Amino acid sequence: MIDLNATIKNIRAACDNYMDPNLLVFIIHDDNAMGTNNILEIDAYDIRREDSYEERILKIHHHENIFIACGMMTFLPIINECDIFSDNDFNLTMIQEEFDLYCDREEKLFGILVKKCSKEYIIGKTDVCNCSVDACFEKIEKSESKFFKMIEEIIEGKIIYQ
Repeated sequence: MIDLNATIKNIRAACDNYMDPNLLVFIIHDDNAMGTNNILEIDAYDIRREDSYEERILKIHHHENIFIACGMMTFLPIINECDIFSDNDFNLTMIQEEFDLYCDREEKLFGILVKKCSKEYIIGKTDVCNCSVDACFEKIEKSESKFFKMIEEIIEGKIIYQ
């Protein structure tokens, strides 16, 4: 099972390439709508001013689903390419069927959704910010495709297990 505290620390240590470390985690509501990622301004859930970012996330996680961003992706339709930004950057050329299956018109963050009070996770994607009414978490369907394998490999390299 995932060690949530160690995983968050691990991802925050190297996420500057695609994300502000203080905005790394989003609250995801039960209907998959995106909540806030301004964790340092939340004062509910018994959070104290002196709590570290990770301690705040763990307290929130008892009450809310959380999404931890592991990278960002941008799709380029004319050349059927996906640019993936994480600790390292990748350009992945895709066959048309794979591109059609995974393509989004807008940049998306990819990472893991950890259900409240759980240590199990789902690989998925979210909008880059929660400012849109329809901003949400979407599961990325598992497949044997190059795209899914690359996303899964990046995420697995960031997760710390107990």
